[in-house]
Amino acid sequence: MRYTQTTLKKLEQLFDELDYAVRYEKGNFQSGYCLVESRKIAVVNKFFDTEGRINCLLDILSKMDVDTDLLSEKSRDLIEKWRKSQDDTTPDPT
Repeated sequence: MRYTQTTLKKLEQLFDELDYAVRYEKGNFQSGYCLVESRKIAVVNKFFDTEGRINCLLDILSKMDVDTDLLSEKSRDLIEKWRKSQDDTTPDPT
């Protein structure tokens, strides 16, 4: 996955489709982000560059149960591309 502003916008659109608001604010986040699940808000450290923001959103996404049937085709493609890249970097346990 490329770390560009376009990729960031696609991830923000994906979160929007999942009814999550993405905010960029300052704060003391141990992991660089805070997820308020009860209000469906993802708060990312505003001082992160594009790559840091993308990594935070992908980390949040990896912890969520995503129903891909609710997503647009573009968002589904983005998730599949990301999952494929995750599978390629995961070492084989055998």
